[in-house]
Amino acid sequence: QGQLVESGGGLVQPGGSLTLSCTTSGRSFGAYAMAWFRQPPGKEWEEREFVAGIRWSGDTTDYADSVKGRFTISRDNAKNTIYLHMNSLELDDTAVYYCAARALLPSRRSNDYAYWGQGTQVTVSS
Repeated sequence: QGQLVESGGGLVQPGGSLTLSCTTSGRSFGAYAMAWFRQPPGKEWEEREFVAGIRWSGDTTDYADSVKGRFTISRDNAKNTIYLHMNSLELDDTAVYYCAARALLPSRRSNDYAYWGQGTQVTVSS
């Protein structure tokens, strides 16, 4: 049984930067696609938004239009960790950020992911 643990959330001013980490354990996720989703305040769990995804090899990434050019997803399989580097943060980026894992290719559908972390809060505020 696998586990994912996010870290790195916090309070940041608009225009600032933050890097989230997701460390996996309990099983090997090296061959899994990984992704970041977020749940903005006032949204239900079922309304999580896709943020970014990465293939197991790291050579293919996908981004939501709202974060393209500002966020970068990466992974270090040797460290069992994926990252989300967030730059030029905006007020609308405020949310609980979750990492997720699924076999095969990345997907933008949250229901396609079998493994989830507990989430980390990111608050963008002046």
